[in-house]
Amino acid sequence: MKKLLLLGVLVLAVFSTSMAQTRQVTGKVTASEDGAALPGVSVSLKGSSRGTTTAADGTYKITVGDGAAITFSFVGYKPQTVSVGSQSSINVVLATDASELNEVVVTALGLTRTKNSLPYAAQQVKGEELTRVRTGNAIQALSGKVAGLQIIQGNAIGGSTNVVVRGNKSLTGNNQALFVVDGVPIDNTNKNSGNQQTGRGGYDYGNAASDINPDDIENMTVLKGAAATALYGSRASNGVIMITTKKAKRGLGLTINAGLTVGTIDKSTFPTYQNQYGAGYSDPYQKDGFLYFDANGDGTNDLVVPTAEDASYGVKFNPSLMVYHWDAFDPAGPNYKKMKPWVAAANTPVTFYETAISNNTNIMLDGANDKGTYKLGFTRNEERGTLPNSVVTKNIVNLGGSYNVNEKLTASAVANFSIVDGKGRYGSGYSGQNVNQNFRQWYQTNVDIQEQKEAYFRNNQNVTWNWGDPSSAAGLKPIYTDNYYWTRYQNYETDTRTRIFGNAQLDYKATSYLAFLGRITVDTYNELQEERTAVGSQATAGYSRLDRTFNETNYDLMANFDKDVIKDLNVKALAGLNLRKSYTRAISAATNGGLIVPGLYSVANSKGTVAAASEGYSPREVFGMFGGLTFTYKGFLTLDGTVRRDKSSTLPVENNQYNYYSGSLSWLFSHHIQDLPWLTSGKLRANWATVGNDAPWGAIKNVYDQPAPFGSTILFSVPSTQNNPILKPEQTQSREIGLEMAFLQNRLGFDATYYQSNTLDQILPAAVSAATGFSSSYVNAGNIENKGVELSVYATPIKTADFSWNVNANWTKNQSLVLSLYGGSQNLQLGSFQGGVSLNATVGQPYGVLQGKTWVLVNGEKSVKANGRYNITTTTTNNIGNMNPDWIGGLNNTFKYKNVSFSFLIDVKKGGNVFSLDQYYGAATGVYAESAALNDKGNPSRNTIAEGGGVIMPGVKADGTPNDIRVENDYGTYGYAYNPAAAFVYDATFVKLREANLTYSLPKSLVAKLGGVKGVDVSVFGRNLWIIKKYVPYADPEENLSSGNIQGYQSGAYPTTRSIGFNVKLLF
Repeated sequence: MKKLLLLGVLVLAVFSTSMAQTRQVTGKVTASEDGAALPGVSVSLKGSSRGTTTAADGTYKITVGDGAAITFSFVGYKPQTVSVGSQSSINVVLATDASELNEVVVTALGLTRTKNSLPYAAQQVKGEELTRVRTGNAIQALSGKVAGLQIIQGNAIGGSTNVVVRGNKSLTGNNQALFVVDGVPIDNTNKNSGNQQTGRGGYDYGNAASDINPDDIENMTVLKGAAATALYGSRASNGVIMITTKKAKRGLGLTINAGLTVGTIDKSTFPTYQNQYGAGYSDPYQKDGFLYFDANGDGTNDLVVPTAEDASYGVKFNPSLMVYHWDAFDPAGPNYKKMKPWVAAANTPVTFYETAISNNTNIMLDGANDKGTYKLGFTRNEERGTLPNSVVTKNIVNLGGSYNVNEKLTASAVANFSIVDGKGRYGSGYSGQNVNQNFRQWYQTNVDIQEQKEAYFRNNQNVTWNWGDPSSAAGLKPIYTDNYYWTRYQNYETDTRTRIFGNAQLDYKATSYLAFLGRITVDTYNELQEERTAVGSQATAGYSRLDRTFNETNYDLMANFDKDVIKDLNVKALAGLNLRKSYTRAISAATNGGLIVPGLYSVANSKGTVAAASEGYSPREVFGMFGGLTFTYKGFLTLDGTVRRDKSSTLPVENNQYNYYSGSLSWLFSHHIQDLPWLTSGKLRANWATVGNDAPWGAIKNVYDQPAPFGSTILFSVPSTQNNPILKPEQTQSREIGLEMAFLQNRLGFDATYYQSNTLDQILPAAVSAATGFSSSYVNAGNIENKGVELSVYATPIKTADFSWNVNANWTKNQSLVLSLYGGSQNLQLGSFQGGVSLNATVGQPYGVLQGKTWVLVNGEKSVKANGRYNITTTTTNNIGNMNPDWIGGLNNTFKYKNVSFSFLIDVKKGGNVFSLDQYYGAATGVYAESAALNDKGNPSRNTIAEGGGVIMPGVKADGTPNDIRVENDYGTYGYAYNPAAAFVYDATFVKLREANLTYSLPKSLVAKLGGVKGVDVSVFGRNLWIIKKYVPYADPEENLSSGNIQGYQSGAYPTTRSIGFNVKLLF
């Protein structure tokens, strides 16, 4: 019996002990400065991977054991560790950390570092700064917010965004930054055709990074220099944009955003048309500047507008003059066989643009407890364009979760699924699919756009103003230009991209100082692009389709060591492996010679023999080994080094391995200065590193091309560029020094950086003798230097209990210089454009010099010939511009008063040039107001010289005396016919009110009455609200054709869309 009692006591003791080993602790975390609850505070057991976060009201709940200690940490506050003891409720007050240098920054491979130990430039942007204006493209929202980062965005719906960090480094290769989302490298490929990128027509399908959901972003960190990105090896030479997505918070949370945006065009970026003269090319035609034939069948000849002429240097408008217009030959129209007054159109092309109403909805559900976290989100963004029949719709689902298997092992996974559907994207460049090619260059000011609209919608037929020959039935078809509504509703494109990217990850914390990570990441998508030309169009009817698949899988294994090895020395070490496997598979096909059945868009519906489909398959594999070592002494002196060795399948087998290194040093010198109360912190940093690019796929072995068959004969040909079996990777060597300082308890601070980088062994196609059978050959050659200064400044001029004013400014000046090319070559053409203009890399000049014809100068002045017209060079190799800005910058102000906040961003670009094909042609055809202005005598300049008209072109005669020779103001006077390309190169400077946001948060007392609702924010916002300063006439200086290396050229430029929206955010 005693034994049984003793056993019972032992069992009770063991049970009681086991019960005592784990118990629940609750509490609340508040801020010291105002007592406000702090949501999202990290609450973790010291020495363990277990933890949670505080809920929206600052409360938390965590299971602990005997002898446990809880660590509370939050960005901007000093961490605090509390021993649990016998307490079951622990309330904590966190004190603010005056030094911004203690912020945690996400760096390469997802590693985190405190800013005080960071020895290289990295700038972080919070997710809330990217979603203030509810744009569907998070990348565009970075514009003006980060020093050293140049964002170029066009005005096409769903268009691509150029993302360049510290200048272009590769002559002909990719210069776009690498995007990484939660450790997943994201493909940001732009597959726009070469013709599209050089202005010869096509559609801008955007780039793939736009699939990232802005509402799921916690923050973005821009890693700028090679030292910051070296661990990514051969894909990181252009900088890295690290994206950290939102993590679940303690308890159950639900966030709903719903908004509506209205967009209209900014009329300062669209032509102002002259309204004094109509159709014609300064020609008398058949009678008095008109055609002359029997238009109504009464046997008498009539005056008819020369509909085939796409210019406005014709007869002066006269409301008393009755003539037959294009609509007199439309049997279904109300003016069939009727005359109308000869007057300017009441509705110019500006009325073609519509008010674009777009909507954005986001729902995010998340939760967390001691065992793990989960997240589920859905976002729908429907963006409608200002062109008719244009819409891009994104549906995005974000899934994420983690599970604490035990105190040491955590499993997590993230999946992001998106479907992007486009319809009616804007045609670009010099193409009939681009309505602006006509509106800006070849147009008749007597054409009323709304009458064209009515003509199309009467019977959905291609009733154009541009009849080839209205005097015959056979001539009643478009000679150059279709009805604009026919173009938008019949000749439209469609596209769809289905994508999934994400990762699965295991984190094992072996000890308090040693952790292991195993991760698999996947990014894969399928896309279809279809383009149509309807039967009845000016161009041959047809259909084409492109199917593309991309897949990339990464396998990562990493070990992290972090320990104070002795009292004052912390050592962080990293070792890892990465295997990257990727491929792109594409197939394209098109009809030939027209369509058999109108309206049936299928390659099988081709009238002619269809050429063999074009197929492509580009596999790539890179295996990398990397390591890093960081020593931090007493928290103020940090020495960091990394090394990576990559092995790439795109390089020759015998020479396919290469190394990258980095070394960095930072000194927190404020640690030694304790007697200056106004100095909060100060840090010096310096680094040196190498990164690079491997060879493009298919550049080392020669293969044959297969052109279209000749009859039944299958053909093969040698490609124009010879491949090179001894290529080696490009290499970028980077050096950087920086100074970070903060003053007055972090009320004022700055980060200044000077950098220099040289990209060597450029992989480029060098010209070779045609006797070799090739026109060019891939070689390693060339050196581009980029050096510059970056400055970020922040300040809080006013901060009271109710009111605060925060200012953030950034400024960047990058200088690009081509130091050498292949052999003795002095110039490499990057792209050629219509108008005899080219973009070039020229030794001794910045990367991206515009070349073309210019004026013959006399004593530095434009000279004219004996006839009074300009004397123009015959050569096209003259430097006439430079696509690079002198500097870029941004200024953001945020004002908060109680529950109201207001912010606005000024985005600035100084200098750089752009060539406008729109002005090149449009100034010649007489559509713009300048061509019909009064002359120096106060007379209409289009009057003949005998009638007091004509103009004197500014410049000097051959002898250097001022020009006094008057010339007729007829077709071509102000355009390409009598002026060099240099006349249409403009300063691309702009100052923009890029965005503004006004938000009101409902008082907590009111929200408490709503039942279950924790917060309500109501916002009004705007984007591209005002171009404060620009020099490019009738266009947005930022407007471009596509992302990529080819910039500095406009053709058929689209006007800026000014957007104003409303959003409601609910927290549950």
